[in-house]
Amino acid sequence: MITKDSFALHLHRSKTQLSAFVPSQMDLGQANDKKNHSTVQEFILVGYQEYPALLFTVFLATYTAILLGNGLIVVVTTLDQALHTPMYYFLRSLSGLEICYTSVTLPKMMASLVSGDHSISLPACASQLFFMLFLGGTECFLLAAMAYDRYLAICLPLHYMTIMSHRVRIGMVAGSFAISLPMQLVQIGIIVSLPFCGSNEIDHFFCDIPPLLSLACADIHSNELALYFESTTFVIIPFLLILASYVQITKTILHMPSAKGRQKTFSTCSSHLTVVILFYGSAAIVYLRPKTPESVKVNKLLSLLYAIIIPFCNPLIYTLRNQEVKTAFRRLLGRKRTLEVCTRVMG
Repeated sequence: MITKDSFALHLHRSKTQLSAFVPSQMDLGQANDKKNHSTVQEFILVGYQEYPALLFTVFLATYTAILLGNGLIVVVTTLDQALHTPMYYFLRSLSGLEICYTSVTLPKMMASLVSGDHSISLPACASQLFFMLFLGGTECFLLAAMAYDRYLAICLPLHYMTIMSHRVRIGMVAGSFAISLPMQLVQIGIIVSLPFCGSNEIDHFFCDIPPLLSLACADIHSNELALYFESTTFVIIPFLLILASYVQITKTILHMPSAKGRQKTFSTCSSHLTVVILFYGSAAIVYLRPKTPESVKVNKLLSLLYAIIIPFCNPLIYTLRNQEVKTAFRRLLGRKRTLEVCTRVMG
């Protein structure tokens, strides 16, 4: 005979066994959250989907000009013995860096415009972001090294070649890479570990930190602090070093007796100063100013400035007013013509 108490106990046991097989509402919610977190394995770059033919033509022309202009500087400063000085060693390093920097983004952008496929996988996005940050951080410190080189050449001319030896300038370039590498590895590791859910559309031309953080479905406060710390390290500190160098350079120039001497001395710094203002100005606005709805579009345009426009303008800035580079280029062309004539005669 089944009593009331035994029936209640049997009913309680049945519910307990059933709950072991049927998940609760909280369990379902956690499972759905976990599923959403793991669904985003690729992103869609939606920053440049309009006018594909026009944009492809512009990007192709720009990329070709970057390769030719910066490549020409590398070739001329390598082959001409008169340009084997510290200043042109740093310029050659900067030009090579610009070629690598733009090659991280522009080929992918052009391929997407041709194929119509604007997707990029999470590993590919992380790789693109790493090399952009790594090479961009290297350029910040390389520009600071170039400012120090100008300070030694103008303020301490008698000790210039002694201090800026071949070993020192190689160490300064290598140090620029070495400082940037570990911090960017840590930053990329943090970003890749974030869960991404919801929309996978990046309103940008390429993978960058601010638009990626906006898609993360986790607390990104620590990431924003890390970004601010990194931006301070790679933007503010090198900029302060550059500023200190140019303060001393300005004092030295103002104490020169002749106006012609002041103008000639300043002309050796004007190209570098122009690049510094463009590069640091755009990078500081993108990474250091507070995030607002209006800043997204502005940052997207400014990112083109430091990622594409400045590498395009660098050869023009450094060569148009540089008589030494122009003369070396003419010597290189004359040498090539002489070689062609000799080949024809011998042939």
